[in-house]
Amino acid sequence: MDLRLRGPRGLLRRPRRLAAAAAAVVVLAGAGTWTAVADDDAPAVRRADRVLTLGDGVRVDTSYFTSGAGGRRPAVLLGHGFGGSKDDVRQQAEDLARDGYAVLTWSARGFGGSTGKIGLNDPEGEVADVSRLIDWLARQPQVELDGSGDPRVGMAGGSYGGAIALLAAGYDDRVDAIAPSITYWNLADALFPGGVFKKLWAGVFVSSGGGCARFEPRLCEMYERVAERGAPDPEARELLQERSPSAVGDRIDVPTLLVQGQSDSLFPLDHADAAARAIRANGAPVQVDWIAGGHDGGDMETSRIQQRVTAWFDRYLKADKGADTGPAFRVTRTGGVDSTDGEALLRGASADAYPGLESGQRSVALTGREQTFDNPPGAGPPAVSALPGLGAGGGLAQLSALGVGISLDFPGQYARFESAPTTQDLRVTGSPTATVHVRSSSEDAVLFAKVYDVGPDGRQQVLPSQLVTPVRVEGAKSGKDVTLTLPAVDYEVGKGHRLRLVLASTDLAYASPAAPATYTVSLKGGLTVPTAPGVTAAATPLPAWVWWLPLTGAAVALALLLSARRRTATPAPDPALAGVPLQITGLSKRYAKSADRYAVRDLSFRVEKGQVLGLLGPNGAGKTTTLRMLMGLIGPDGGEIRVFGHAIRPGAPVLSRVGAFVEGAGFLPHLSGRENLELYWRATGRPAEDAHLDEALQIAGLGDALARAVRTYSQGMRQRLAIAQAMVGLPDLLILDEPTNGLDPPQIREMREVMIRYAAAGRTVIVSSHLLSEVEQSCTHLVVMDRGRLVQAGPVGEIVGSGDTLLVGTGTPVDEPVVEKIAALPGVASAVVTGDGLLVRLDAGGSASRLVADLVRLEVPVASVGPHRRLEDAFLTLIGGSA
Repeated sequence: MDLRLRGPRGLLRRPRRLAAAAAAVVVLAGAGTWTAVADDDAPAVRRADRVLTLGDGVRVDTSYFTSGAGGRRPAVLLGHGFGGSKDDVRQQAEDLARDGYAVLTWSARGFGGSTGKIGLNDPEGEVADVSRLIDWLARQPQVELDGSGDPRVGMAGGSYGGAIALLAAGYDDRVDAIAPSITYWNLADALFPGGVFKKLWAGVFVSSGGGCARFEPRLCEMYERVAERGAPDPEARELLQERSPSAVGDRIDVPTLLVQGQSDSLFPLDHADAAARAIRANGAPVQVDWIAGGHDGGDMETSRIQQRVTAWFDRYLKADKGADTGPAFRVTRTGGVDSTDGEALLRGASADAYPGLESGQRSVALTGREQTFDNPPGAGPPAVSALPGLGAGGGLAQLSALGVGISLDFPGQYARFESAPTTQDLRVTGSPTATVHVRSSSEDAVLFAKVYDVGPDGRQQVLPSQLVTPVRVEGAKSGKDVTLTLPAVDYEVGKGHRLRLVLASTDLAYASPAAPATYTVSLKGGLTVPTAPGVTAAATPLPAWVWWLPLTGAAVALALLLSARRRTATPAPDPALAGVPLQITGLSKRYAKSADRYAVRDLSFRVEKGQVLGLLGPNGAGKTTTLRMLMGLIGPDGGEIRVFGHAIRPGAPVLSRVGAFVEGAGFLPHLSGRENLELYWRATGRPAEDAHLDEALQIAGLGDALARAVRTYSQGMRQRLAIAQAMVGLPDLLILDEPTNGLDPPQIREMREVMIRYAAAGRTVIVSSHLLSEVEQSCTHLVVMDRGRLVQAGPVGEIVGSGDTLLVGTGTPVDEPVVEKIAALPGVASAVVTGDGLLVRLDAGGSASRLVADLVRLEVPVASVGPHRRLEDAFLTLIGGSA
């Protein structure tokens, strides 16, 4: 079916971009919430979560990631796998943002927080959504433009997300580079290979999508029809083909990095091969990478692949000609097992040109007489090859490279033909082929072809990557010659091993005819095996420690020598601050290897006795760096920290008056809670009478649980025990970093009471937390940081203030058209429906009295009007998150 004349293609071409914008307006469904997501030692990444309403009313949940200073940069769209959501690619999005990209992730229709029916990347659904997201990117001030409405943009994603990258590149010529992985070229070929229904994987698709009703009706009807018949029909193939990249293969002409999995019975290597051939024919640069993992499990090599994707975008989006994008072809090979952890050892082989699946063909003779076997009634018991959905944990397909096989064929249900023992190692890289003659007692025959590696004893056999080739032989009743293209693999057959060609009548993963039949198969030639001689493996390097161990030893010796000679003058105590738990003055800390980028800059604040101080700020604000400097773990580049008048240095005696809880504590599980604390205190070397264990434990409120082994503790009890450990010795200054992580609401309430009780005795607590509602209830004072600087400090009440947002009680729901009229009123910045009525934010010229008058004029029932401002509102206002 030719899609070039369909609506989406025409709409998305540049001459009609204005029409596209008019037909599919992207509307912001709610103000984006900005959150910083980087740690303190890396550039801060800001994330804006938005729900965009597209032209056909579907709401798409998105996240937008940026970092660094101003200026335009290329954009990247990251798609997720089937059954997932935008959250699955958040880490990669943050990494790309730190590398200088504006990154947009989204949940596809029917997944995550997005609405709509699943269309399997329908050109008029999911593909059109991508083009509308590109329209949105073109309006962002951070994104580099190639022209009006044309952002510099690349796309990446795995599986479902990989296919949408290919499809978008074919439908929208604004896409500039793509890096799809473990995905399909033709979805009909993937689910109906050789005209046979891949029933188990199709069932996994439907169940992971949430059931048939979650799909577009045509897709649901197609699945039910094919599943009932056990075979695809032309309408089913056409429906999937029009949703496949192959439908627009002649229009994908952008630089493409194709990553495909060797452990993948869903989308085997031949899909990447077809994509590479088609895109290269269009004149675009193409590189291919075969990884060890895939949909059947194994090592996905995530870190390496993400680095390669980043380099690919650096080269083709940033025009960095020095970016190393890697070889034209790379394949990961498994070579034994690491004796220390049992993991498969991986190494790479590469070539300067992609060899395809037929390079370096060698002929391997097969022997075997004509054989007759049965397709049993009901197609059972079925032979076993791959186990879809069961391999992700252990990578069963990858184990075949280590000589482990799980395949099973039943006697009387297959024919086999065998080679002589090999006289030398044979590396198979590509798709073997063989020709056989097939005759059937029924009109059609369904066969499953596979090549085994058979050990020298003739008993142990391994099916490489657990892959088979299904084939429906039509008109087999009168006999027919069939050329079999077997699964593409990269596999080494050891010297003395044999190759065994098997044709089975059944397979667990596929639908076979339920009616009994008899098949007769004979050879028409040998096995043709591709060897890809241009692909070579690099020599195994010496272990890294051979190089770095002597250098490390020399560096350590030099550091010790220099530190031994260094004399650091510690400032004298300040008597005027002897009663002040903490005073920070002009504190600054630069990022590593940076002269002008700061994690903390010119920070000053003071904390008094009896206060519970909340240290607030988005990730990347500098909170953790500040706490590390406060505890003497790292030194500042400028300014000073004084605790009770003493300057903080590593090992400063005054640190004995500081207790700290940062990211949990380690306990011995077989010891009781009390025994763990006693052991900890003895390790400090301080007198037992200074421990004040009973007082600390009473504040923590653990009760009888102290006598039980820690392994029996709940998460909340472990958290309170960790707080008790920080309070042992009753330090005058207690520092708690995210103390409520992993706690349920009752446990959070108990933790709040612990902090309040501790400060009530005249001590001081500093707590860093993201739970703003808890901070508002437990803290007396706040310090708000953003991007390393102090934004505001003071009592909670002063910072929260009254605000400029009013809660209008209406008693009855307000219709959306009326809400839009309210939002457009003079003096009103925004209006949002809530369960209590309306939240109305006023601008500088607005007032409550004028608002009430306008609401009455609009016949809105006003039951009450009052200020509405929480710490969250104040916090987002202070850090610019409400913008």
